[in-house]
Amino acid sequence: MTTPPLYAAIAAHRFGLGEPKLDNVGDDPAGWLRKQIGPADAAVGGPFPSAVQALAAYSEQKVPVSALLATRPASAPASGGASASTSASMGEPAFALRDIINEDLQSRMATALATKRPFAERLVLFWANHFSVSINKGPVRGLAGALEREAIRPNIAGKFETLLHQASMHAAMLRYLDNNSSIGPHSQAAERIARRTADDKEKRRKVSTGLNENLAREIMELHSLGVAGGGGVYGPWGGYTQADVTAFAAVLTGWRAYDPPRGSQATTFDAHWHEPGPKTIMGKQYPEGPQALDQVIHDLATHPSTARFIATKLARHFVADDPPVPLVEKLAKTFNQTGGDLAAVYRTLIDAPESWEAAPRKLKAPEEFAISSLRVLGAGDRHLAKVRESLGNLGQRPHTAPSPAGWPDKAEEWLGPEAIWKRVEWSQRQAERFGDQLDARALARASLGPLLTDTTYQQIERAADGTQAIVLLLMSPEFQRR
Repeated sequence: MTTPPLYAAIAAHRFGLGEPKLDNVGDDPAGWLRKQIGPADAAVGGPFPSAVQALAAYSEQKVPVSALLATRPASAPASGGASASTSASMGEPAFALRDIINEDLQSRMATALATKRPFAERLVLFWANHFSVSINKGPVRGLAGALEREAIRPNIAGKFETLLHQASMHAAMLRYLDNNSSIGPHSQAAERIARRTADDKEKRRKVSTGLNENLAREIMELHSLGVAGGGGVYGPWGGYTQADVTAFAAVLTGWRAYDPPRGSQATTFDAHWHEPGPKTIMGKQYPEGPQALDQVIHDLATHPSTARFIATKLARHFVADDPPVPLVEKLAKTFNQTGGDLAAVYRTLIDAPESWEAAPRKLKAPEEFAISSLRVLGAGDRHLAKVRESLGNLGQRPHTAPSPAGWPDKAEEWLGPEAIWKRVEWSQRQAERFGDQLDARALARASLGPLLTDTTYQQIERAADGTQAIVLLLMSPEFQRR
């Protein structure tokens, strides 16, 4: 039978983001987690730009992403650039695009380090990866942080339908998945373009007047139903076809995020680009116009395949790369019975005995490893600029996932020899900052508790100095896994 101290360690590391003292969890680890269920805390830092302001900044400051990711010199102004024609004209403060990107990265890490609700913050990171966008794509620059603040943080414990709608239709997602370039083939915009290019073959070659299916495909495949015809613990996902993707793409035509923004909303519906006529998706007909979007999102969010897909991802993230089938079944059942009430799903996750098995089966991804290390070391935000830069060396710079599928959530993707050596180097740098200030032996016992093995404790105790002791703690199997 698992002992209560072990439950506290599991709550702190498997569900949370690491604690310097397991006393922070208390005598009721499951209760500690349940109390954290709800909307996420506000991001640390700011003032932050809205998506509208980020679009305005992007419109006026289109520069290479490498320049935007560079640390701003101390002598550079904290904001500016967007005031001349866009933000100021709308009566809003101006933000420089470089500052937006750097502040978003800084805030993401600072919030995770400072939070008293680490389970809620882990859910923010989980859903931000589920609805992944990358600032390596030009039109998304400046919008990744706004997506997290506006669409994800308020909705992590509400209905999945709301989260799906808000995240999928955020300006960052519309631009990342090219919905601005999707044109209804029979729309007013397509007819206008056809007239303008009728006598110019060169223009016809350069102008696309067709549907772009990227957003429709990823909402169905990555955000809700899962891969059509793919495999999983339940067998095939989805139940949709290529024709359904095409029809959904037609529903999505007209939903756009302009730069500079038009009006007070970052996401707008422009009827000129919308494909006229009804559309049929998975056997159900939807009307022409913007009202169809809410109906399709509702049906996708409450579909049984979505329940299975989300249940599997949550179980994989929190418990095991190959999630226990009984746990997935419990989560999916709760999802279906509650219409996608995420708070209820999280409570089922907490209550399931499969979630509390003693053996750690998850390897921490690089960002999680860095966050948990700094939380346990008590680093605060003193070294955040250097840490943020080093996340790229670890292979997981925030807001730059390699595809719309986000960062991988299986150990095999992060266990290469070079990747492990990068963790050693990172641990060495952190240890050099804290080695003389911390007793690694006491810290190991306080933060890992019953998870700490005698072998690891002896290695830490025999370390040549404080720096080496910290490295041994951070690189121990008990700390690397959860």
